[in-house]
Amino acid sequence: MLAQADHYHPDLSVVLKHLLFSGGKRIRPTVALLTGGMLGGDPEQLVILAAAVELLHTATLVHDDLIDGAILRRGIATLNAQWSPAATVLTGDFIFARAAGLAADIKSVTVMHLFAETLATIVNGEITQLFTARGLANLENYNQRIYAKTASLFELTSSAAAILSSADERTIEQARQFGYYIGMAFQIVDDILDFIGDPSTVGKPLASDLRQGLVTMPVLYYLDMFPDDPDMHTVMQGVNLDEATIKRLVAAIRESGAIQQAMQDARQFVDGSLDQLADMPDNEEHRALESLARFIVSRRL
Repeated sequence: MLAQADHYHPDLSVVLKHLLFSGGKRIRPTVALLTGGMLGGDPEQLVILAAAVELLHTATLVHDDLIDGAILRRGIATLNAQWSPAATVLTGDFIFARAAGLAADIKSVTVMHLFAETLATIVNGEITQLFTARGLANLENYNQRIYAKTASLFELTSSAAAILSSADERTIEQARQFGYYIGMAFQIVDDILDFIGDPSTVGKPLASDLRQGLVTMPVLYYLDMFPDDPDMHTVMQGVNLDEATIKRLVAAIRESGAIQQAMQDARQFVDGSLDQLADMPDNEEHRALESLARFIVSRRL
């Protein structure tokens, strides 16, 4: 991944190193390596796929932070906190291009097609969120949003790894569904941690989505229980919330049981992912994927 900035402007090399060493769980490349390893894929191709996926993810974070005006990620200054918007956009574009270049190195038209479709899905999801999702309390919209934002990339990762392992169509579909399920669970848990995580560890203030008028799974459950909450009406109207209102809402959501209900949904997605693995080859990588799926709903920040 670091080598993708070789022979380009020196600042791009510095920035890419900063981004890649600023933390992160590296779950997506792990899924690529383990899925392909479980199915007997070529390690060299799987490493290229893993790097391409992680670079694609990194590029989306660069643009997301700029769109959201975020100055911290994982407790470290974002690129847009240090560079101009123009330089930030161009850096994200460069990383997208290098991710696509890596994907092309795999020399699979099918994988390249999936890669392009996934990028289009992610961007379409961001546009939809920017224009129509704020203040919208709708489960279907929420599921579509987190699929585009998160699950689609997990889906690409697992299915591409199966394709590169020359798996049959049924196994490729099972791998795709595994990625879908863990991706949905992963984002729901992220949305839960937005209310119960430690801000110093998360690297951003609590309820960051709520501050932007974005309704996530815990909020949907809270609204179902307390549809007349005046603070939530303020959120739905797109009014900027003051800190006192945010604190009241966070406390109310924590105490309502909505967090537990959202976590149950995440666990159901994880159970679905484990079902997809049930008749896969029984080996060390298989067991590691099961552990990874369970980790998603047990992680704490």
